[in-house]
Amino acid sequence: MTKQIGIGIIGCGNISQAYFNGAKLFEVLKVVSCADLNREVATAKAEENNCKAETVEELLANPEVQLVINLTVPSVHAQVSLSALNAGKHVHSEKPLSVSLEEAGEVLETAEAKGLLVGCAPDTFMGGGLQTCRKLVDDGWLGRVTSGSAFLMSRGPESWHPNPSFFYQMGAGPMFDMGPYYITALIHLLGPVKRVSAVATKAFEERIATCKQEFGKLLPVEVPTHYSGVLEFHSGAVINMVVSFDVCAHGHSPIEIYGTEGSLKVPDPNTFDGPVSMWTRSTKEWQTQAYSHPYRMPSRSIGAADLAYAILSDGKHAHRASGALAYHALEVMHSFEAASKSAAAVEIQSRPPQPAPLPLGIIEGRL
Repeated sequence: MTKQIGIGIIGCGNISQAYFNGAKLFEVLKVVSCADLNREVATAKAEENNCKAETVEELLANPEVQLVINLTVPSVHAQVSLSALNAGKHVHSEKPLSVSLEEAGEVLETAEAKGLLVGCAPDTFMGGGLQTCRKLVDDGWLGRVTSGSAFLMSRGPESWHPNPSFFYQMGAGPMFDMGPYYITALIHLLGPVKRVSAVATKAFEERIATCKQEFGKLLPVEVPTHYSGVLEFHSGAVINMVVSFDVCAHGHSPIEIYGTEGSLKVPDPNTFDGPVSMWTRSTKEWQTQAYSHPYRMPSRSIGAADLAYAILSDGKHAHRASGALAYHALEVMHSFEAASKSAAAVEIQSRPPQPAPLPLGIIEGRL
């Protein structure tokens, strides 16, 4: 029987049940307890998922908890992760690793000093859709990848999200909310980013909420809501990327990758599945590709499971959704606004290894 890593979940908001459900998929994970500033919310989640409700302090002191999954709001990601590390726990955080690069660096430095591991969402690139795309790229079906595009564009969340104010405050906006999925997916497919050129703007100084919970409320816009940039990768690929809350409608694919021998349409990186379509010089038509890997269903916690295997391997297994990868993605996100303000390309200082692809033939529930 596979050894298990006891996990404690801090933050029992909307995304938490996806993590509870995902943890049940993987035999290496055992949910021990959960905590939230609202004890009633934690108690309800504990009852629903057959674990213990604790305060944050109790969870961090619980010897059965070896790995903390940090699902708090982004502004306190670093604070909570540091508290867990200082309590001797490994950490897997929701994205982003932190709002600031300085705090994110402190998290990684603390983990290294204490001999602990840090992981971070998104881990959707470990799903069947993006793993199939990685296999096609690695196997050379596109030839040498030269360029591509990435588009995340919408009119913003104020029409449907029950608390949309956050999305237009510092540390949020389309780049820090959705950018991690797209940038991480591109790093997974192409390796680390070398340089970024960009322009960041916003269409409105205020927005009007039309969701039923805050209908009519004015939402001050503190952050850019439209980013247009060019990512240059160490591999030589050049990707045009737009991330926006200022677009009513569009017809672009989420991600497309272009090579000397073909082109690839990549599914939405905020999901684990979606259609994979490829055009090659031999077929001369777009063809839907069969999946090479499992995990097509929502599998949040797959990154935490990979981290758990790394803990059990005593350093022999390198987890894929790593803190170093998340730091690199965060630096790339910050570089968009920095490039816009300076009207100059920004060199990316971090250079993590490209995450290893999942092996073929794995059984669902294991990695």
